Amino acid sequence: MQGVDKLEKARERVIDAISQNMNLYGVTPSVGRLWGLMYFHDEPMTLDEMKQELGMSKTSMSTSVRNLMDLKMVDKVWKKGIRKDLYEVEEDWYQTFIDFFTIKWRNGISMNVSAIQKSLTDLQELLKEEQISEEIKEEAKGDIIKLNSALEYYFWLDRLVDSFESHDIFTYVPKK
Repeated sequence: MQGVDKLEKARERVIDAISQNMNLYGVTPSVGRLWGLMYFHDEPMTLDEMKQELGMSKTSMSTSVRNLMDLKMVDKVWKKGIRKDLYEVEEDWYQTFIDFFTIKWRNGISMNVSAIQKSLTDLQELLKEEQISEEIKEEAKGDIIKLNSALEYYFWLDRLVDSFESHDIFTYVPKK
């Protein structure tokens, strides 16, 4: 069929770019390649179809799909008359971006805020100890200032994530 090679080459170029780009954000190239394949597939796909297209094991496909589902980049769908699980990509790139990054940002915010708050508590207790030298107390006070500043950043980042999830961000940075 005429044009098939050009069509496949055009798709492959984009799939390669997507898989490499997703690698920058902690998603393996094979998972990025799977998402790219599914993106260009017009119908939901079974794990067997994915396996056949990419030449990977069914276990690997299942793990990759689960990873994409956790990132809200792929959904399980139902289709009358088909007994196998079907999966399709979230085609709204804006929503995919929002889901992908807000999941990662929320995890990072939570982990860092928790660590900072625990350290602030430890440092405040350290300041109350009488046998601690003034030098150590001054360093602890400096660390408290730094950590409170870091908390301000994480609270700002949390509000930024809220603006993505509520789509308020599009008021400031319109889609078009």
